[in-house]
Amino acid sequence: MSRTPQDSLHAAVFVTPAGADWLASASASPRGVQALWAGAPTDPVTLPCGTAFDVISMDALFGRRVVGRLWTDGPGTGPVAAQGGRVMLFATPGTAQRLPALLGWEEWRAAAPPLLCYGRGDAVTVPPLFPPDPDPPATAPLEQEALEHGAQEPGAREPGTPESGVPEPSAVESGAVESSTPEPAVPEPAAPEPGGTWESTPAPSPRWLVAPDVRNPWLPGPEVLLWACVRAARTASNGLVGTAVTSAPAVFPS
Repeated sequence: MSRTPQDSLHAAVFVTPAGADWLASASASPRGVQALWAGAPTDPVTLPCGTAFDVISMDALFGRRVVGRLWTDGPGTGPVAAQGGRVMLFATPGTAQRLPALLGWEEWRAAAPPLLCYGRGDAVTVPPLFPPDPDPPATAPLEQEALEHGAQEPGAREPGTPESGVPEPSAVESGAVESSTPEPAVPEPAAPEPGGTWESTPAPSPRWLVAPDVRNPWLPGPEVLLWACVRAARTASNGLVGTAVTSAPAVFPS
């Protein structure tokens, strides 16, 4: 029996070459997937479910509670991804078909948000192997102004400034001549077109919460996920977020 993640208390953040091999094995053409990653390792890839893994997608808040329950009182998790405001747990093949049936018998099923289960015949988009590079740091305001108006040569002096370095009073400053240059108008944000909406903050890019780092990662089955979902739903219903429900480690089927 393979060791569970809780045995080593280890959760990878980046996909290793062995983890990439496992992900690619879900495809009918693993070499083709590897070729895509070789050319664009920061791009997400769509992979079929049902052979190497199933995927259970949950609401972000409920999903994080389930993941927390699995790591706090359970055996840990397999790979976990965050995408589109949802948490995606990778599970053993067949879980997508079995888990909804098991949840249907539980009295706490109404407290759990609907699950999206992807199994044989479905496909999911997995995050890239490596996160994209962060945005380059913004140019400092003084540097930006210098770039726009051109950098001044060292030793050069501003017009109207004598060699002593004391600026000469200009006609505008002395009041002899009024400036004809109007004050620049402060632009107002453009209103949305009729029927449109204000521009919103872009959604965060997909990322790995627990990345695959071995060739055959341990994956939770339907019974383990049932246990975690029921306890997460019970905790949320009773307002016991952050409080352990069980006083002793749970026993799971191998």
